[in-house]
Parts: sequence; C-alpha cells; structure tokens
Amino acid sequence: MRIGLLTGGGDCPGLNAVIRAVVRKGVEVFGHEFVGYRDGWRGPLENEARPLGVPEVRGILPRGGTILGSSRTNPFGDSVEDGARTIAANLEAAGVDGLIAIGGEDTLGAASRLYSEAGLNVIGVPKTIDNDLGATDYTFGFDTAVNIAMEAIDRLHTTADSHHRVLIVEVMGRHAGWIAFHAGLAGGANLILIPEQPFDIERVCELVGRRYDAHFAPILVVAEGAQPIGGVPQGEGNLDAFGHIRLGGIAHWLEGEIERRTGKETRATVLGHVQRGGTPTAFDRVLATRFGLHAIDAVDDGRWGKMTALRGTEIELVDLTEATAELKTVPAELYAEAETFFG
Repeated sequence: MRIGLLTGGGDCPGLNAVIRAVVRKGVEVFGHEFVGYRDGWRGPLENEARPLGVPEVRGILPRGGTILGSSRTNPFGDSVEDGARTIAANLEAAGVDGLIAIGGEDTLGAASRLYSEAGLNVIGVPKTIDNDLGATDYTFGFDTAVNIAMEAIDRLHTTADSHHRVLIVEVMGRHAGWIAFHAGLAGGANLILIPEQPFDIERVCELVGRRYDAHFAPILVVAEGAQPIGGVPQGEGNLDAFGHIRLGGIAHWLEGEIERRTGKETRATVLGHVQRGGTPTAFDRVLATRFGLHAIDAVDDGRWGKMTALRGTEIELVDLTEATAELKTVPAELYAEAETFFG
C-alpha cells in the first residue's frame, strides 16, 4: 500500500519518533510505501507532500518538532471549501490508500469526520502536551513538557528566596491542568491553579501571605486556562482555525493583582512554547515509538477509523469517535492531594 502521514496542531517532542517507527516497520516488515504530507491538513488539501523512506527517517528519533511541519489548518473550517472532497480527490490522484494522522483533539476530530462522513481510510495517533485526550492514559509530549516546566520551577525557587519575591510560572493547559498539576507537585510549588478549579483571588493572596509569614517566598504555578471566580477578559475574536481563543496572560493578571493586594513584589514567567521544544524524554520516545508501531500494524490489518491508545502498559486500538468524545481533566480528588502543600 501507499500510506500518507501528517502531523497536525501544535508540535511536541516525540512526533519524529512516531514517523520513524511507522516508516521503518512499514517499509522493512510490510513493504509499504510512504509519503509525508506537509503542515498538517494543509498538505492533503493542497496536495503538498514529500517521499518518506528509511533514509529520510534516520537520525530523527531524538529531534523535537516534526520533519513534516505542522499547522492548525481545519479541513472543515469556514475558510476551506469542500475540504473533505478535495482531500479524497488528492489522495486518489496520488495513489494513497490511507492516512495516519498524528495529532490532538482537533486533528483527530477532523480525522474522525473524514473517516465517518467521507469514507477515507484514516488511523489516528494521539499527541498533545496537555494529556487531555480521554481515550488514552497518556499522550507523548506530556512527559517532556512536565520535565521542562519542573526544571524551570526548580530554578525559580532560588531566585524567589534570594529576592523575597512572589514568582508565578504560567504553563500550557487550555481546558486541562495536567502540566500545571504534575510540574507544580514535582517542583514543590506553593500553589497550583488549573482550569478545572476556578480560584478565589483573595484566597490566593491569603496563601501568599502565609508563605511570607513562614519567611519563605512563594512559587505559584498556573495553567494558561485557569480563571478566577467571575473570570477575566480573554480577547474576544482572537480565534484560531478551530474556533479556540488564543490564551495567555493569566500569570501577568495575577502578577498585578497579587502585588496590588499584598504589597509583595511579584514577577511572572510565561514558559509558552519552550514546553513544546527540544529533545523528547525517554518516556516520550518509547511511547511515541510504540504508538507508531501499532499504528502501522492497524494499517496493515485494515483496521481503519481507529486510534492507538495507552491503557495501563498496553497499546490498544480505540474508535476515533471515542478518542475525541470528551476531554480528560484533572479530577477534584486528585487536585485535593496537592492542596496539602499550598501555602
């Protein structure tokens, strides 16, 4: 068969490991041929691809990002005319028998619709640093992002104590606070704020004061999607192709509020895309590789409309519709465990 690969949405460490595993096993074990579509769904929409063989994937295992490029192109977006039909026609013209789509909620949501509504042969591989896909225990990219954030928190502890400042670390997490929770707990944060739990700014300031009463400067970790009770403005109309508001700025809002209310010098650090970059951890390299191996197995078996998922220590196949049915968020009881260390 001739198989297409694409990587959509935000990049993350481990994407190249998937590509490598798919191509190596697909070529050397099954004898398939591969093409890599550039920049997510834009590739099959505009028929822009590159050949992918074993020589093209040598040495890419430790590399961050994706050799195929990525984008947030939505084949069902308002700016795309008849995207499903265009993709189907381009795949047929190129002799491509099916696609492996590597991405998060939006990329796999589009893949699910292309399979169910347009009848295209699609297999999904889950990636997102947010770890918020409900059908899999973990997504690759998450472990690397957590370790990057944890190291930043570790480094900020010393400067917080040296200057007696409140330091706020903003990490990614639109609807789910998994990075903030794991990095904050591992990094010894004095407060973790996540989207699942709207916070009381007065309570935040009280905890800051308690930390100073103990003669230590506090470290706060906040997910980009965290909100105070009542909310704050988020730049209406600033939307991406999938209709999401571009978040960011909650740390700076907290910076101003805490300093104004407590009189304590406060500084915000926004990690942003640093969390997405660089070489993947061993965990993410292994998980991404296993996802790739099982994805090409599914292709060879003709099990289209599925996504690879980690369940315990095993890789299973689940329906694409299940993969995007609901987001996995931080449970209240898990967050309560971290509250022991607040203040």
